[in-house]
Amino acid sequence: MERNYANVTEKMDKTINVLKDELANIRAGRANPHLLDKLTVEYYGAATPVTQVANISIPEARQIVIQPWDAKLLSAIEKAIHASNMGLNPNNDGKVIRLVFPPLTEERRVELTKLVKKDGENAKIAIRQIRRDALENYKKMKKNSEITEDDMKNIEKEIQEITDGYIEDIDKIVAGKIDEIMEV
Repeated sequence: MERNYANVTEKMDKTINVLKDELANIRAGRANPHLLDKLTVEYYGAATPVTQVANISIPEARQIVIQPWDAKLLSAIEKAIHASNMGLNPNNDGKVIRLVFPPLTEERRVELTKLVKKDGENAKIAIRQIRRDALENYKKMKKNSEITEDDMKNIEKEIQEITDGYIEDIDKIVAGKIDEIMEV
């Protein structure tokens, strides 16, 4: 009997995507334009993401250049960067804003790896919760005699295999981010 676990894998995929988004926002000592994804500025009365009002480039490994399409936005972008607590000091030359990423201290690297591991553990907890919810639904079906005891055993095994695959993916993603942080 071929089963479709699309709803389970879809929820687990979303969990992986959330983890990747969270980790993209962790500064690893090198320039990453995703750090600016959540940064917004006031533009014609609306909070607008910086990525929608400026060109963002990375001329060097440790530098981001923000070139707003409207020069009036320079000071607003600069204020938003200061308010964001990214720990970066924007350098405004009247045309562009340069963000220079200083190398991370060993202490900060250790802090960031702990944060990455915590995010990874939270993702694993979410994956396990999805597994638990799916199994509960199948147990209700078994109780209502919609599936047999043998079907239930196979379902548990298959969902566990799916879960193990996603947990393995999380471990790889976390290990990759830790390697990026620890790279000097």
